Amino acid sequence: MEQVPFLNLGRQYKLIQKDVHNEWDQVLAQTAFAGGPFVTRFEEAFAAYCQADYAAGVNTGTSALHLAMLAIDIGPGDEVIIPANTFVATAWGVSYCGATPVFVDCDEYHNIDPSAAEAAITKNTKAIAGVHLYGQPCKLDELRKIAEQHQIYLIEDAAQAHGALYKGRRVGSIGDISAFSFYPGKNLGAYGEGGGITTNRKEWIDHIYRLRNHGSEQRYYHDEVGYNMRMDGLQATVLEIKLRHLDQWNDERRRVAEAYLNGITNQAVTLPKVLVDTVPVWHLFVIQTQDRDGLMKHLQNRGVQSALHYPVPCHLQKAYTSLGYKQGDLPRSEALASTCVSLPMFAELTQEERERVIEAVNSYNP
Repeated sequence: MEQVPFLNLGRQYKLIQKDVHNEWDQVLAQTAFAGGPFVTRFEEAFAAYCQADYAAGVNTGTSALHLAMLAIDIGPGDEVIIPANTFVATAWGVSYCGATPVFVDCDEYHNIDPSAAEAAITKNTKAIAGVHLYGQPCKLDELRKIAEQHQIYLIEDAAQAHGALYKGRRVGSIGDISAFSFYPGKNLGAYGEGGGITTNRKEWIDHIYRLRNHGSEQRYYHDEVGYNMRMDGLQATVLEIKLRHLDQWNDERRRVAEAYLNGITNQAVTLPKVLVDTVPVWHLFVIQTQDRDGLMKHLQNRGVQSALHYPVPCHLQKAYTSLGYKQGDLPRSEALASTCVSLPMFAELTQEERERVIEAVNSYNP
């Protein structure tokens, strides 16, 4: 019997293969490879989808975080508060600007704890970055209120949350500026690298357009030090095609999650919680158990692939040793890192595969 894959991008590709080839033929015919009309077309569609006024396509999600922070003038001497429980790219965006990431603990939903974020604010704090981890929206109202009271910016890291809803609004439209990743495995993923930024501030998006294009509005005239971070036309067409299917695919992910939430009854496993008034998109389905290695071995033996997101929280990464964090500083994030297991999660999981995952988890006996 074949293994239940953690992720299978080939199944999705088969559904849109003809459309992709047709669109790529147009890009190739027009040689619109770096930036260009196909990127503009995707940007307009993505901004509308996210209920934002503007969007900019860039080469990676990490670049999106970097340029979003530069656009709001984060730089040396500034601090940005971020959750320790996130992929490290959130922290890279801060560090690339010469600013300092200030790591705080997560709440029971595995997202940034607003009270911990507020307690970490200093005179040097320029922004809070709320990450919608695993596709679960963080507590945006509380974060927004804190940001407004302290006159700092709210950044949404929506790299894992394309299409998620917070109180009826799309994530990516609520903070001051938001960053997305279009890495292939994301809910909205390119066939290579890609990233995006959304905001309602035209001066910020115009600045990002310059920054991603070598600091230039007119060819060979460079008004500031810029970067080579353009999105390419081939990726933009893939993303625009996939955007048309995204809500349907996210609905199917929710059905997978519902099956897991209702079907997994093993008391040795803790299931994820969903924040009230949110509609998550389940980029990942992360459970917890005390013997994480034992569960993963059991799943493997039962023909079910699993993964870790993330085994080392950011504040304990070697890259940030100089900041002085130590084991025990952020206990919730550290506990999650030592107990988390990600189960197979993608829209094309068959009913049989879903049932096999549930049976495998329920048969685990630590």
